[in-house]
Amino acid sequence: MRATFCRVEAENGEGYEDPSEDCLFELISDLNDADNTFILVQPDEDDPPWFASVAVLEEGGFEIVRRDTTHREHTVHTTHDIGRIASDLTIWLAARTYPDGASDQLVRHPFRPAGDSSR
Repeated sequence: MRATFCRVEAENGEGYEDPSEDCLFELISDLNDADNTFILVQPDEDDPPWFASVAVLEEGGFEIVRRDTTHREHTVHTTHDIGRIASDLTIWLAARTYPDGASDQLVRHPFRPAGDSSR
């Protein structure tokens, strides 16, 4: 069994390990401006080198913050498109450093044997 790569937690306490794009989409869809205003994605470690957050804006839409100290990256942008946020975060997460220190690892399809390049 592999180690947990990251964890996503919402302000309301809902959280998941290694969230899929669908999981991120659902969590972002559940955000509101009352009691569940943000989600945070980061490695499950004491001093995480990176994080991403999505927060509800008062004027509507969402603010997305991505920070990675290892790659000297810090971006902030806004959008209303939940599908785009979930997709972009999933792609961004795939490029982060893994708990064992490796980065840019290839992730095999769970139902395809290693070395099988068929689609």
